[in-house]
Amino acid sequence: MTKPKARKVERLNEEVARKIGTAILNGSLASGTTLGGEIESADRMGVSRTAYREALKILAAKGLIESRPKAGSRITARTQWNLLDPDILAWMFTDQPDEKFVKDLFELRHVLEPVAAGLAAKRRTPQQLAEMADCLRVMASAGLAGAEGQEADRQFHRLILAACCNEAIVSLGSSIGAAVRWTTHFKQKAQASPRDPLPEHEAVFEAIARGSSTDAIKAMKHLLTLALDDMNLAAAAVPAQR
Repeated sequence: MTKPKARKVERLNEEVARKIGTAILNGSLASGTTLGGEIESADRMGVSRTAYREALKILAAKGLIESRPKAGSRITARTQWNLLDPDILAWMFTDQPDEKFVKDLFELRHVLEPVAAGLAAKRRTPQQLAEMADCLRVMASAGLAGAEGQEADRQFHRLILAACCNEAIVSLGSSIGAAVRWTTHFKQKAQASPRDPLPEHEAVFEAIARGSSTDAIKAMKHLLTLALDDMNLAAAAVPAQR
């Protein structure tokens, strides 16, 4: 019963960070721009100076701004942004995401996830297979239009990364999971009847369950190719809905 209340208090600075972060990511606040003074900015946003200050700390930790004594907070160059930060990925997909960044994201996934699927086919545990199967069952029953199905989709991809038993790859799990979540959310929001990607996920799972690295790599590459095609269709549909 205390969770909702704690959430409101905890999220105020995050809400301010999201608003400023989204404006930075969509170009409304350009790199090199200096943010206004703390007092005026906090008043303008209707929050306390403490909440505003904490929001700036969040943005600085993600590389979006840098603060200097007496110089204020300045928006950094895009090359300094931690674009794989889960929050930044969420903010990026608040509106129509940058087309090049989406392609870059899928290019990264094409490099990483087929390799992870191939390794998972050889290294997965029975428990991990069972959890992947549970994710597929939820995706099938709940669909991907709602939060439950989207969370199952995200978890399915994270389980594959975990099953490859490579700490360096596993460390990217939160970022890949966020990319899966927000691209799926965007596709579902943009199109009334998007394609059902469940068969491709099942093909990946079946290859991993059989222990076939070759088939798992091939199936994951196919899944990602179709997912990018879906993303391009969704992005093209957005202007017509506005």
